[in-house]
This record gives sequence, structure tokens and C-alpha cells, in this order.
Amino acid sequence: MPAETEPHGRTLMAWPPDVPQCIFTPAQLEPARAVYAEIARAISRYEPVTLVVRPDDLASATAHLGDATDIVALDIDDAWMRDDGPIVVRTPDGKLGAVHFRFNAWGDKQIHDADAVVGAAVARLLGLPVEETPLVLEGGSIAVDGRGTLVTTERCLLNPNRNPTCSRTDIERALQSFLGVDRIVWLADAIAEDAGTDGHVDNVVAFTPSGAALVQGCDNPANQNAAIAADNVSRLRAAGLDVIEVPVLPYADFDGQSLPVPYVNLYPGNGFVAVPVSGHAFDDDACRLITAQYPDREVIPVPGVVLAYGGGGVHCITQQVPQ
Repeated sequence: MPAETEPHGRTLMAWPPDVPQCIFTPAQLEPARAVYAEIARAISRYEPVTLVVRPDDLASATAHLGDATDIVALDIDDAWMRDDGPIVVRTPDGKLGAVHFRFNAWGDKQIHDADAVVGAAVARLLGLPVEETPLVLEGGSIAVDGRGTLVTTERCLLNPNRNPTCSRTDIERALQSFLGVDRIVWLADAIAEDAGTDGHVDNVVAFTPSGAALVQGCDNPANQNAAIAADNVSRLRAAGLDVIEVPVLPYADFDGQSLPVPYVNLYPGNGFVAVPVSGHAFDDDACRLITAQYPDREVIPVPGVVLAYGGGGVHCITQQVPQ
């Protein structure tokens, strides 16, 4: 599995569907769509974007985006392409192929009949051979450096609502087999409040082009995320990885809830890095820190609060297709 920082052929996204199972309520749907559209337009300036749209929502997507993206009409239940989309890998002979892990909506938390099959459908539309796997896994639950290391969390991948009959060893062997990694680094947890995904690692770890681990810290010692972050840093360093910590975990209010908006849930592409921001006083400092770790790329601040309501950020709504 190539690193996300390697050149992309395109980015995959999905359009928030007007269906009851979508995490965004009817009142939240249009604000969410406006954010998705802003992010899709921003990415499309650097690389092609394929947007998966529920057939009944084609008019909405077209009204927001015009011809900025390549629209594909397929049934979907929600709009988190990182988790239900295909994971595109490079075979030993240099060709691209898609791995389609089983998707059970983060432990059967919502209806997911359409999302369970959309990843394979998108891959085939792109002309990619698809390898189906028996393992339940979401793309946001792993971070890969492209050098043989994969980072994940025990809270998510060892959760009985994913693969209850699989041991840690079983899961490691499957990851090594399907994604071509050599070793797995296990963190205990990610963001404490993330009950929706059970601790996806992409909220707290992103690999830089140099192979260093950019780690989400927490500036409030009384916040349970501070202890989690300290343990994550310790485990990553013990694994021999270089660690750069983003020291502030911002919180923002949305629909009556105070939500963490981690900067590390970012998305690097061809010449850019999209970084979720929330209007916090540390936003500019975070973007400068990230700029230093992603040289020769433009840092694009994108709205993060609405996405945080769904348990993620810009990384969660995007999926790269390597060149």
C-alpha cells in the first residue's frame, strides 16, 4: 500500500445522501453538503476528484459543484469514502489493484447495505481488479507510511464488533497479506470521544513525506486525550518512528455539542495538504507546523467542525487512488 504522500491519480469522495441512515440530520444536511463541496472544489484544483452520488441526489451535487468533479451515480448510505471506499495498492509488478475489505458501518451502528458494496463498485468503474477480503476494516482505522509500517488502534481493530473471531495475530497476518506491510504498531486508543468509529487512528496519526509520524497531542492535562496522546507518542517512539506532535487539540461547538477537531485528520495530495480547522486560536500555528512537515505543498485550511460531528475530518471523506 503506497503512502498517501505519493503521487495521486485522483481522489474519491461521496456526496452526503438524503436518506435516514446518513449521520447528518435533515437540518444538518445542507451545511454538510456545503463543506463537502468546498473541499471537493479545493482538491479539484490539484487533482481529479471522482464523486460518488446517490442517483436521487444528482441534482444537488451538480448544483453545488457543476463540472468540478467526475460524478458517478451509485447507491450509498452515507458519505465517508475513506472507510467504505476501495484501498488501492500496487502489486509487485507495479500495477494497481483494489482491496475491498468488508464494511459493517463501524460495528453495525447504522444501515449499510449500499455502503458495504460501493467500494468494489467504484474500483471496477475505475478499471481496477478487486480483491475481496473477509476482514472487516475501515480505511480510517489504519495509517501506512509506505515503508512497511502500519499503525492502528486496539480499541478499533480488536473491538468485538468488527472481527470477533479473529485474534490480534490473525488481524496482523491479514493486514500483512492484503496491504503488503511488514509490521503493525498498535496504539491503545485515538480520540476518547470517538464512539462513532471506536477510535480511528486517522484522528491522531498521519505520516509525513519523510516517514515521520505527525501525532495529535492535547494541551489540557485534565482532558483524557492528554494521557492517550502521551501513550501514543511513547509507543510510536518505542517502535523507532520519528514523532512530531501537534500540541493543541481544539474543541468547537456544533448543534449543542462540544467536539474535538483534530488537526491530524488531514489529507495530503498532489501539491497540497488539506487541514481541518475550527476557528481556534491555534489554527494558524498548526498550519505552519504542518507546512514545515509537508514541504513543497500548499496547506489548505478547510472547515472541520461539521465533519467532526461525524467523528472525523477531511481525511475521513477522501480516499486516494495512487498514480
